[in-house]
Amino acid sequence: MNAQVAVSPTSLIDQIVVPGDVVLDLSNMTNQTIKLGSGLRQDSDAISAMRAGKFSYSKPNKYWVESSHKRYIPRTEDHVLGIVVDYKADNFWVDIKGPQLALLPGLAFEGATRRSIPKFEVGSLLYLRVVKTNIGMNPELSGTDASGKLQYYGPLKDGFMFETSTGSSDVIELTTCQSSEALGKNSSLNSNWLNDKV
Repeated sequence: MNAQVAVSPTSLIDQIVVPGDVVLDLSNMTNQTIKLGSGLRQDSDAISAMRAGKFSYSKPNKYWVESSHKRYIPRTEDHVLGIVVDYKADNFWVDIKGPQLALLPGLAFEGATRRSIPKFEVGSLLYLRVVKTNIGMNPELSGTDASGKLQYYGPLKDGFMFETSTGSSDVIELTTCQSSEALGKNSSLNSNWLNDKV
């Protein structure tokens, strides 16, 4: 299967893939916008697997490699739950269960200024978006969407958080299932936590 391009977008769905397998050929998918989930990377028109697991699809257009690994690896645009573990000057250090603590600038919230930086105590639970990931550097987080709006991001005061496997987090985030419906009516808030926390 290595170095072969899938004939159609559905030919490898629910099949086991390994790193390097080409699972989608975008030249065969004209006029379609797709969303790549965890475990996939794009190189020109070829979408290939970055880890071993089951190649999965969710309507209308989401593809990912379903697998469970011990540690969450942050990716740009992931939606995560994090716990504030320290703060210095205008920055917060947040544990998102990745290899390193994540940096949350105090100005990364809608309307924040040097005089009105949000105050989060150590132990505060926050819903955030990953905006930068570079090898060897701490990931950077934001409390706004790409347009700079607050949306649902920020501190979570009510509710209950528990940890799960990375595979379970992917399934809850990428599919509509009983567990995600049971988590709450606001699916955009309750089903997007990719870092082993629900």
